[in-house]
Amino acid sequence: MKPLWSGTVSFGLVSIPVRLGSTVSSHKIPFRQMHKADQGPVRHRKKCELDEQVLEPEEIGRAYETPDGTLVEITDDELAAMPLPTAKTIEISGFLDMARVPATQYNTPYVLQPSSGGDKPYVLMRQALARAGKAAVGKVALHNKEQLVLIYAYEDVLIAHALHWPDEMKSPAEAAPTRTVELAEREIEAAIALIEALGEADLDAYEDRYTAAVADLVHAKVEGANLTPAKAPPPGKVVDLMQALEESLAQARKNRGHNEDATVHDITPAKKTAKKAQAKKTAKKAAAKKTTAGHASASTAHTRTRGTPKTDEGKKSTAAARKTAKKTVAKKTTARKRSA
Repeated sequence: MKPLWSGTVSFGLVSIPVRLGSTVSSHKIPFRQMHKADQGPVRHRKKCELDEQVLEPEEIGRAYETPDGTLVEITDDELAAMPLPTAKTIEISGFLDMARVPATQYNTPYVLQPSSGGDKPYVLMRQALARAGKAAVGKVALHNKEQLVLIYAYEDVLIAHALHWPDEMKSPAEAAPTRTVELAEREIEAAIALIEALGEADLDAYEDRYTAAVADLVHAKVEGANLTPAKAPPPGKVVDLMQALEESLAQARKNRGHNEDATVHDITPAKKTAKKAQAKKTAKKAAAKKTTAGHASASTAHTRTRGTPKTDEGKKSTAAARKTAKKTVAKKTTARKRSA
């Protein structure tokens, strides 16, 4: 992996030599521009506006234009020699919970790879961040600008995620609806039921259909075949929100193998739900009474099978035996006290 930046991560007095690389690759199909008349390739050439000459890359420099139109030339060597610590060092200045960083502030992720001799401090920082549940905050000069970065442990590596500067962030409040919207509680419950019915998304199951479609198109053109164009979606129309939610929920549960009859009760109005709940309670009470009566009769039958006396004579003989046993215990206790 070709590094985009090389330097060190400064972690207190610990220095970690690292290389910064990209975490992603693109599977986008590249196209070339051509002249339609003869399919000749089209090249982008840069010309000088003063003498109309086509320039080679080594003939082109950079400059800063002042308000009065003066161009101040800046060379690559001058940029490299700037007294900017972040040109070669990411100095960690603090730590925070990643949950504190708004999702909209994340920019480009990079992977940090240890350079020669940096394995041990690299693993130390990775494990310390993982165990503490924190991310390190620092700055790095990259792509001709200084960027704020968040360094955190991910699997076996450290990720340096570039962040937008706070003053670069635009407030999303401008995109919020401008008129007041009122929602019924059953509409919200129906939407939640639909979320649960659709289930968890598996990102690994998604694939880039556009790239595959372009490949099919190229193959068809080469073979001289025609592809059936995609159908245009129906024009948008105002629909009953509750009806759309109920139908969506029914379809989602059907796709997941649920019974279609079980698609209504979760999103019915509160009054109907209350009636059903009361009916269920009444049924439960009746069932409980029957169960209690059954247990009582079963207990009686079980007691009789264990030989419980049924006649008065049996009861009297049992009582007499208990009295005789009590007298015997009392005599023994009195004898023990006298001998003591």
